[in-house]
Amino acid sequence: MPPTSSLHDAHPLTAEELTKLWTQLQQPTALAELGLLLACLGGAWLIVRLIRGRQTDANSIWFGQHVIDGVLFPILALLLALATRRLLAGIEIPVAVFRVAIPVLVSLTVIRLTVRVLGVVFPKAPAMRVLERTVSWMAWAGSILWIIGVLPLILDEMNDISWKIGSGHVTLRNLVEGAFSAVLVLILSLSLSSVIENRLLKGATDNLSLRKIMANLSRALLLTVGLMMALSAVGIDLTALSVLGGAIGVGLGFGLQKLAANYVSGFVILAERSLRIGDLVKVDNFEGRITDINTRYTVLRSSAGREAIVPNEMLITQRVENASLADNKLLLTTEVQVAYGTDLDWLRPQLAQAVAKLPRVLPTPAPAVHLTTFAADGLGLTIAFWIVDPENGQLSARSDVNLAILATLNKLNVDIPFPQRVVHQRPPLEVSSADHDTSASSHGA
Repeated sequence: MPPTSSLHDAHPLTAEELTKLWTQLQQPTALAELGLLLACLGGAWLIVRLIRGRQTDANSIWFGQHVIDGVLFPILALLLALATRRLLAGIEIPVAVFRVAIPVLVSLTVIRLTVRVLGVVFPKAPAMRVLERTVSWMAWAGSILWIIGVLPLILDEMNDISWKIGSGHVTLRNLVEGAFSAVLVLILSLSLSSVIENRLLKGATDNLSLRKIMANLSRALLLTVGLMMALSAVGIDLTALSVLGGAIGVGLGFGLQKLAANYVSGFVILAERSLRIGDLVKVDNFEGRITDINTRYTVLRSSAGREAIVPNEMLITQRVENASLADNKLLLTTEVQVAYGTDLDWLRPQLAQAVAKLPRVLPTPAPAVHLTTFAADGLGLTIAFWIVDPENGQLSARSDVNLAILATLNKLNVDIPFPQRVVHQRPPLEVSSADHDTSASSHGA
């Protein structure tokens, strides 16, 4: 039986390999390897620094805030180290430092890629800290097992454990390697989709909705391709997924109608641009500004700070009031009463002029003062005015207009009437002489 056929034979081979590695690390050639390794690290740092330029985005997956805290640095260092090791092997120089450094760089690349990508895609996930530690421990444990020569033995033993699935066989090693490949492919898909989304949404103004739908489509496409590649890496025949796809379609048709409708509605909203990020809308008696449009729901934020999660299907099937679809101009009104007998032909231009002087009131269309009601206590006037920045608050604009109206009325000595009531007192009833005689006779009796 060969020495790699059983884990019981791994200890002598591991000890021999460790002794050989330790001996090679004490050779003078190890210093040359160490210098070449430092040159690889310095070259990777310089390349990343030149590519990044003066960019210092802390959310950048590839560069990070500093040069060495991104994903690109360990990847370039690993590639340079592999090329240098291949060169040293060609000139028959013992390789010891690079045998230790390459697994370390591989582990560092996996950790950086996983942590940076998931940290950007899911920034507020509570399980991120636990996931980071799990990935770090698994990566470092794998690198140590690789260095001491145990990892190949474990993989050989896992290759002997197999299952028959359909017409093929799947080994435990295939499942482990496939799971690792699946995680790696999905992380790369999330990383690439995050980069595409950042590039599409960076500096977007008028076409933000179109860029958002392109970002969502690119992420869905990359995740689908990544999932198919991951399943293929595990050893699953993709042609067998046709039956599963039909079952999923039936499930979507019956059990997931609302969810599917929300996803389809989300893409319809983004495609036709009837609602855009930044629009001021009113849905189901909730008024707020659209802060995000996802594939399933839309987020509305009111001026009071409350947020509403609105399913996209509701935005398609119900009436939605959009105050900023054509433009951001918004008409506001306020009311005031003046006493009967006030000269309105003289007062109305005075009020309109006072309101027009306010900074948030648009000069065109100009403010207007209308006589709207004949109230019980006075003449009801409605002042209409336009603003262009409703996102800064409607209550403050209406308050400024009310203060200007009050100051103008006080300046012009125009009374705002108090509630008035007219009391009519009926005169006392007169008693006739016949009634007086009848009352007297009754009293005598």
